[in-house]
Amino acid sequence: MPQLLPLRLLETVGLRTSDRPVNPRELARAGSAEPPTGIVDIDPAIESTGPLSIIAPRRIGESDLAVYPLSLGASVFGWTADGDTSLAILDRFAHLGGDFIDTADSYVGGRSEVLIGTWMRQRRNRDRMVVATKVGRHQENPGLGSVSIVRAVEASLERLQTDHIDLLYFHDDDPETPLEDSLATAEWLIESGKVRYLAASNFSADRLIEARILSSSGLPKFVAIQNQYNLMHRTEFESAPRIVAAAQGLGVMPYYALANGFLTGKYRTKSDLTAGARSVRASAYVNRRGQRVLAVLDRIAAEHGVAPASVALAWLLAKRTIVAPVASASRPDQVDALMAAAGIRLTRSQMLDLDRVSE
Repeated sequence: MPQLLPLRLLETVGLRTSDRPVNPRELARAGSAEPPTGIVDIDPAIESTGPLSIIAPRRIGESDLAVYPLSLGASVFGWTADGDTSLAILDRFAHLGGDFIDTADSYVGGRSEVLIGTWMRQRRNRDRMVVATKVGRHQENPGLGSVSIVRAVEASLERLQTDHIDLLYFHDDDPETPLEDSLATAEWLIESGKVRYLAASNFSADRLIEARILSSSGLPKFVAIQNQYNLMHRTEFESAPRIVAAAQGLGVMPYYALANGFLTGKYRTKSDLTAGARSVRASAYVNRRGQRVLAVLDRIAAEHGVAPASVALAWLLAKRTIVAPVASASRPDQVDALMAAAGIRLTRSQMLDLDRVSE
């Protein structure tokens, strides 16, 4: 069912619902409209600058999982965000309507999963959350061999204090293991109820095609993929992976959706950079192209009365295959701008401006 954007979020970010009530039939017609020539990747529902008064959950590929269109990245939990701060971030996320959490067994050696599990047990909200985690990088269970996958999933279930994982990613391709073997192991995990759906992170288009061919023999399908994709990093995804994702009906969850914080506007000059890992990665964008992108983001953000980060995420959400960008916060107050993105309706002109400046 469509979900109303919480009034507390609208008040926080300065958005107000339209005076005219939303007609579901109009939304349906807009969603089925054909895109104009030359704009094949922009969601055809984009029509006006007014904020959306209804935030509809988005379905993840061919699964029955429907989520708020923002996935809270938990890679910082137990790292740049300590335990108490991580729990406060999760509280803020859930308070604003969030229900999709992205983690991995390798994040801070599993500490991220532990904190999420502790939070869900304390808040008694496991049934309201969609939890995605990844296996394949943990030093104790590396790769996608059958034994590693099973052990990694069992360890994740223990850390998350749950009996199932909603969306299990293969964190990276494993060329040393036949993909058929990895999928067969995932099939057993799905049949046993430990995993609901399977996804792939950082897989090439060729391997995604191979996986779909193997699924024709009864092995589980990938329902989603996760690739690096943002205004500063476009070429890699916008080639073959985007075509395959659209053809296979895969839900796309872009990671580094804010380009390691650069698209928040935090890093505008070399003097803004620090010795932190995120700052070092963001430094690659502190150049003329990056400044041009930020200038357009600033202008559009001012037009909507929101933060630049919200516009950067809204740009992703307006792309046809995107379900929920993955973005993280190091403080609870940073969550508001992330969640606000789903309520922003960019015009075609604004989308094209962002497309052109970020080419």
